Amino acid sequence: MRAPRGRPADPTERRDAILDAALQCFVTQGFHGTAVPEVAKRAGIAAGTIYHYFASKEAMVNALFRKWKEAIGGRVFTAFPPAAPPREQFRAIWREMTAFAVAHPEAFAFLELHHHRSYLDAESLAMENRLKDFGAVVVKVAQDQGVLKAGSTTLLMELVFGAFNGMMRARAEGRLELTDDVSELAERAAWDAIAA
Repeated sequence: MRAPRGRPADPTERRDAILDAALQCFVTQGFHGTAVPEVAKRAGIAAGTIYHYFASKEAMVNALFRKWKEAIGGRVFTAFPPAAPPREQFRAIWREMTAFAVAHPEAFAFLELHHHRSYLDAESLAMENRLKDFGAVVVKVAQDQGVLKAGSTTLLMELVFGAFNGMMRARAEGRLELTDDVSELAERAAWDAIAA
C-alpha cells in the first residue's frame, strides 16, 4: 500500500533526508547563509514540511550538530584503549578521527571547520563540552605520567586539533593526498609537538 502523496512512508527517513540536505547547505553556504527553503529544495520537499520535524533552523542545525558529534564521539570512545599507554591512546584517537573525517568529509567540515557558538543550544554545548572534557582528562593523565608537556591542557589539545584540522582542510582542498604514510607522519608530528 502506498503512503498518501506528500507524506513520508517513514518519518525517520524524511527527517534524515532533511538533515542530509541541511548538511550540504551548511557546509557550502554556512548556517547564516542558508535559508530553510534552500534546505527544503535540496531535500525535495515543501519548505513548510521542515517545520513538522524541526521548530526552527536553529533546532535543525542543533540536531545535525548532535547527530555528527555523537557519531565521531562514539567512534573515538569505542576504539579508545583505556589501559594502554598514552602514546597508544593518542594514536587510536588520531586514527579514529582520520577514519571518520575521510568517511564523512562533509560532516567533518561542518563540525570542525565552522564556527557554531552563536546558535548552539544548551544540549549541543553540553555534548561538545563532554568531548572536550574527555580529551582534557586524557591529556592530564599523560601529563601526570610525565609523558606530555606541562601546562594548559586546552593549549595542548588545540595544538593537536589545529594540526589535524589543517591536514583535513589541505586534503579537502586537494593540496594533500592523505595516504596512510602521510597520516602516520602527521600523527607522529602532532605527538612530538606536545610530548615531554
